[in-house]
Amino acid sequence: MKEGATGPSFRFRTGFIVFLCEKKVVIFEKRVPELTELALSRFLARARRAAGLKGRVDILITSDAEMQVLNRRFFRKNAATDVLSFPVSLHSELRKTFAGEIAISADMARRNARALGHGASEEVKILVLHGVLHLRGYDHERDDGQMARREAALRAQFRLPVGLIERESKKGTGDVPRNGRNHRGGPGGNKVHGARRAHGAMRDERRKA
Repeated sequence: MKEGATGPSFRFRTGFIVFLCEKKVVIFEKRVPELTELALSRFLARARRAAGLKGRVDILITSDAEMQVLNRRFFRKNAATDVLSFPVSLHSELRKTFAGEIAISADMARRNARALGHGASEEVKILVLHGVLHLRGYDHERDDGQMARREAALRAQFRLPVGLIERESKKGTGDVPRNGRNHRGGPGGNKVHGARRAHGAMRDERRKA
């Protein structure tokens, strides 16, 4: 889809479940237990407001295999990851109404939720919140803890379990909380990094596919 065109940017295939609400798009390529399009769309709206993010956000819930393809294609990392964020370019005309896209692995969300003792639907919301903050301009690898503090505050506001940045920082210490208790280790091999990319990357890719 070219810049300036209307409609969702994610490529539609048979079997995709699409929900449109207030010009936001949630696509379930892979289902998550106890999580509906309506519930996720409503949470996205709350997260956007709380983070001060303006513009529509499109979300794709997909598989490890698809996340590996996206990660390899746009970030040159040949591995699945939990969440990828694709912010709109600062110079794009779409920035007035469109904030960007978030891709999430349903497979990894289920594994991490099981390892940490909470529901997969909660894990997806944690990933959405992390992605929204990246679209807002936060970068936990460079901001000296600013994103981590903001994520922790919003996570508490939404009553979500331990967040991604906090989880990653404690993974090496064996002090990852699990429902208020200490949980030795944590899910191994799962990158906790909301990657960022200039606008058009995934939109263009899905148009070509």
